[in-house]
Amino acid sequence: MRVVHLLFVATVFYSCKSEKDSQNKFSDHDLIRIADLQDRRSGDSLIAYFTHDNPVHRREAALAFASVQDSVYVDHLGKLLSSDADTTVRMAAAYAIGQTSCVRSEELLFEVVSKETNISVQAIEIESYGKVCRTWKLDVAPVDSVLSAATAWAYYRMAVRGIADQPLNTKASVLLTSPFKATRLAAAHYFSRGAKDFDQFKDLLINVAGQDKSADVRMAAALALRKIISGSTLAAAGNIVKHDADYRVRVNAIRALQDHPFEQTKDILLAALIDSNVNVGIAASEVIKSSLTAAYWREVVEVARSTENWRIKNNLFEAALSVSHERELAEEIQSNYQSAKNPYEKAAALTALRHVADSYPFIAEELFKNSEPVLKTSAALALVEMNSTPNFDKKLRPKFADIYRKAIATGDAAVIGIIASTLADSALGYKSVITDFNFLKEARKNLSLPKDFESIAPLETAIAYFEGEKSRPLQNSFNHPISWDLVKKIPRDQKAIIKTSKGEIVIRLFVEESPGSVANFVALASAKYYDGRVFHRVVPNFVAQAGCPRGDGWGSEAYSIRSEFTSGRYSTGSIGMASAGKDTEGTQWFITHSATPHLEGRYTRFAEVEQGLDVAHKIEVGDVILSVEIMGFNPL
Repeated sequence: MRVVHLLFVATVFYSCKSEKDSQNKFSDHDLIRIADLQDRRSGDSLIAYFTHDNPVHRREAALAFASVQDSVYVDHLGKLLSSDADTTVRMAAAYAIGQTSCVRSEELLFEVVSKETNISVQAIEIESYGKVCRTWKLDVAPVDSVLSAATAWAYYRMAVRGIADQPLNTKASVLLTSPFKATRLAAAHYFSRGAKDFDQFKDLLINVAGQDKSADVRMAAALALRKIISGSTLAAAGNIVKHDADYRVRVNAIRALQDHPFEQTKDILLAALIDSNVNVGIAASEVIKSSLTAAYWREVVEVARSTENWRIKNNLFEAALSVSHERELAEEIQSNYQSAKNPYEKAAALTALRHVADSYPFIAEELFKNSEPVLKTSAALALVEMNSTPNFDKKLRPKFADIYRKAIATGDAAVIGIIASTLADSALGYKSVITDFNFLKEARKNLSLPKDFESIAPLETAIAYFEGEKSRPLQNSFNHPISWDLVKKIPRDQKAIIKTSKGEIVIRLFVEESPGSVANFVALASAKYYDGRVFHRVVPNFVAQAGCPRGDGWGSEAYSIRSEFTSGRYSTGSIGMASAGKDTEGTQWFITHSATPHLEGRYTRFAEVEQGLDVAHKIEVGDVILSVEIMGFNPL
């Protein structure tokens, strides 16, 4: 459910729909023009619409700057915010200013909050202020549902930027007891995401995590408990793991145990491995991987050997190997690798082997002989991560340098990107080992933007490092105009069916909010691009991600699309575009398992699940997309 104070996204920002009329807003040529200027980041042309007679056009032009994000235009937005008679225009301007971080944005928002008379506009101003301010200076004491939620979200926005303090902790704790769910949700995320040093609110957070009637609030509060190491938080998290009906709350309670001594959490974690929901078991195995001590590795190995789920099994094996460094255990994992059929299971085994440096010949051999992308990338990651393991012998650097040189020469873009990042790390010392780095320059010649953005960025950084120069940030240039002929054909509430090996998921596309992303998805789906692709990444109670042509998360095509940021909330079942940074989106997308406010304003949200949320929660790594059907619509 979306929070109350941002209902303007659905009810005001976009024209109302009659049941008979499904035509989207882009029947208006001016709205196409505005959206196209946004796509091209043409700020000067957009501000010409700020004086348009039609408030819809002023509103859309203002909202476009939430994606443009250029401080040059903040004062132009400020004039709309302070003087436009239309409330929806002021809302759009306030949101766009909050998306553009600079000192002037903070000044403008501070100036208008106390003067604004419309509560919906004021709510957006308050939250936007939290995105850009350096310290909290607003004097607001909201008691209603709209402004209290806006204030709590503003505190959250400050916390995720690392500027929360003790006075703000106190303010947020008051809001955590609000009668309004949206307010409690934002306050709970404040404590779970960015706040620190709030032990004095331990009892309050324990109560909320265990008793709040909203699962969304409970799971955020449960995650916040990980920052308070005490017997009472340990007991509370353990109780939640055993008794909460929502698996997502149990997952977050498991994660709250990660910094407690393993001897105190062992029984809880081992029991959670066989939870009725596999995501809880996976989360427990991940916590064991980060907290296991040498005294218990043999016990964990025995559990691993009897575990059927391959993710849990390999996490446990890796946990044991990370603290024991036993060669015999590494050989057992190699044997498991050889017998496994699932490439993702094999990749997990390779990842585990990174903790024993003597395994590097085996991993290198697998890197060079395999054509399966996920195995190549996992092998490359294992090799580079060996450099950071405690038992890595620095005398091996020349041998590793030779392997890295040979791996980069294979031309695999993902492998190049992974290894380049390691070579550019001054702490690892490869600059003193590698005297001829022309192989990096040769590799660069064979990569191209925008397809290889994720590989070129670290590669150019590595080249600059070896040359003794400072690297320059890499940016994707505009390369893929939106097909407006296609956009105009897509109904406002267009739906699609994602048929997976676990069942069907029906989604609704937001063509009016994110036309470029929706058109891209529709075109790819209509061309059967997603048929047979896998969900290559699943993080319990976060996302299930798909759409990678390689199946390892490094894949893309020879184009990129622009980020499209709107004020819609990322809630359970939101669908967003994966990216490697602003304006780098392409084919990959994800479905969220729960509210993920840290994605808002950073990742394009272009659809939401309407049916089949239960299926989305069951998706595991390696599950297959059988087909994606755009319902009742043929773009050709």
